[in-house]
Amino acid sequence: MQNKLFFLPLHPQILKLIDFMNNYETVFILTPVLSDAQMKEAVEKIKNVLITQHAEIINEENWGLRKLAYPINKKTTGFYQLIEFKANPAVIDVLETQFRRDERVIRFLTFHQDKFFAEYAAKRRNLKSSGAKEAVKTPKYKETKPIEEFEIKED
Repeated sequence: MQNKLFFLPLHPQILKLIDFMNNYETVFILTPVLSDAQMKEAVEKIKNVLITQHAEIINEENWGLRKLAYPINKKTTGFYQLIEFKANPAVIDVLETQFRRDERVIRFLTFHQDKFFAEYAAKRRNLKSSGAKEAVKTPKYKETKPIEEFEIKED
């Protein structure tokens, strides 16, 4: 006897909540005139937008103050921030609307991670966390013994 699968019809609003969560990564640049407290406040505001939309934050990295490739709004540097998260695709519209409304954000880029990129990101996180521990344990260069001088005999 074959097993048959059947699905119960669900309300459209429930389907939106159950919808598959995709992996996303967003990088945004904050204006360099912010103090550390203001920068952290701006990042927390973005994270709160994700949390209120039921997104799961996987990783967060502060890349610090970096030089921009070209001037944006007469600024040549900015605070870079990366956030990896799992979310419903509808969350991206809400997040990008918040980026556009916040005058502290000068640029942003959000993209979907396919399965290969998600695996790469997980490996990168693992190497980053374990790389610091291994660097302390193992010396960077292997010690070598000096080569002794030898004579060449001619016949």
